Amino acid sequence: QVQLRESGGGLVQSDGSLTLSCTASGSTFSSHFMAWFRQGPGKEREFVATISRGGGNADYSDSVKGRFTISKDNTKNTVTLQMNNLKPEDTALYICAAGLSGGTRRTERAYTDWGQGTRVTVSS
Repeated sequence: QVQLRESGGGLVQSDGSLTLSCTASGSTFSSHFMAWFRQGPGKEREFVATISRGGGNADYSDSVKGRFTISKDNTKNTVTLQMNNLKPEDTALYICAAGLSGGTRRTERAYTDWGQGTRVTVSS
């Protein structure tokens, strides 16, 4: 229903910061709740953060809570993931997702549209 494109990935050192962006096409962005998932080398894809349609409610995985902040700007069709105090275990392909209904917002099955991802590498 929407096309998602991530940007902002790169190589950073431990304890560094990086901001990822996900921009959606179309005019129905505000109707979607959004999420970031990630998949590290040799790991399964895991939930990172989700945000409500209006951007007023967010939820995070325990591994990133307190370090990452998700935000949603419906006027710009953009979701942002601000990542602080990065650790080597944060190294992964970060993928943006959009959903309307179905499943819990922490699970992949809640989302119908996915971006291709942007890669984040954190060196020690």
